[in-house]
Amino acid sequence: MKAVLILNAGSSSLKFALFPMTPKLADMPRLSGQVEGIGAEPLMTAKDTSSGERFTEALTVPAGTDQNGQHRLALEFIFDWINRHSPGVEIVAAGHRIVHGGDHYGAPVVLTPEVVAELETLIPLAPLHQPHNLRAIKSLFGLMPDVRQVGCFDTAFHRTRLPVAERFPLPRALFNEGVKRYGFHGLSYEYVSRQLPDLLGEEKARGAIIIAHLGNGASMCALNEGQSRDTSMGFTAVDGLMMGTRTGSLDPGVILHLIEQKGMDAKGLSNLIYKQSGLLGVSGLSQDMRALLESDEDSAKEAIELFCYRAACMIGQLSMAAGGLEALVFTGGIGEHAAPIRARIAEWLEWTGLRLYPAANQRHATRIHTKDSKVEVLVVPTNEEWMIGHHAVNLLGLG
Repeated sequence: MKAVLILNAGSSSLKFALFPMTPKLADMPRLSGQVEGIGAEPLMTAKDTSSGERFTEALTVPAGTDQNGQHRLALEFIFDWINRHSPGVEIVAAGHRIVHGGDHYGAPVVLTPEVVAELETLIPLAPLHQPHNLRAIKSLFGLMPDVRQVGCFDTAFHRTRLPVAERFPLPRALFNEGVKRYGFHGLSYEYVSRQLPDLLGEEKARGAIIIAHLGNGASMCALNEGQSRDTSMGFTAVDGLMMGTRTGSLDPGVILHLIEQKGMDAKGLSNLIYKQSGLLGVSGLSQDMRALLESDEDSAKEAIELFCYRAACMIGQLSMAAGGLEALVFTGGIGEHAAPIRARIAEWLEWTGLRLYPAANQRHATRIHTKDSKVEVLVVPTNEEWMIGHHAVNLLGLG
């Protein structure tokens, strides 16, 4: 069986999916899973979609193995596991999610050591994501040198955004140095936007649409003519919406206060903004929306309300860039599975004429609006891995 391997590497995790070529790229992976706990106690969880079987295996890590070494061990373990559970598989290409493409990479690219070296210069723009994305690529060069690799960028979908949406009100010299709004989650938005003509019809799919990618990382995108016009994330993936542990948009004066009055340094601020805030920080309980929805604590309810309020505010803001609001599309872990969150956001948006059909929302139907709603509301599962595979196949001429 020929197949395309998709890898999504994080700081402490490595997700994978294996899509068969039958002869075109299959809609669903044959095998998928992730290694979590890299740097501590790595554990792989995986599933075989053809049989429904699920697997859990611990990795053995020699003492003294550093983070880079553990990432390489995780890749080797995944390859060994794939060969054991799908003997005879031939990996014909590998596709990677790369968070930042900067100004030079606005489309998928065949990865070479020279390209990777260029992408390493973007690490200061995405220090929590880019190094780990690139580490998996470099490891694969050594482990499978004959397999061609393709990089797909989370920033690329937003290259069509309004020029004014790129800028911060900062001195021009900083903009020229790359301090601008890039936007992220582009692979998710690209996949969901491809589904909209079938769900809304060709004409409405080219209209004013907001896609809400809500998960532990959360953002939104304003679409018109099927293209990104603006998005909530900016220079980094911490801007915009409140998230699981990230603040989202924050008054810069708060940062100055924490430096001047609390004596916080860059490391402490980074930890606060990225890892201690959001749902976790406000609730004091958990970053997991499921746990908060099950909690009776007032702090959990307050965190949920703030999340929904800020989401509704962002929809209002992005509607201007989209040129209105004809359809609202929920995707991502929270967007696809948390009916109470969709319902509360919809309540904040009743002024637009948006009306949810409660029963449809509760069963996570594709269409969850009432017949008289002035805004169509959809729930569309995302599939970033398939999107990466699609780009790899097309770029390499495999399909």
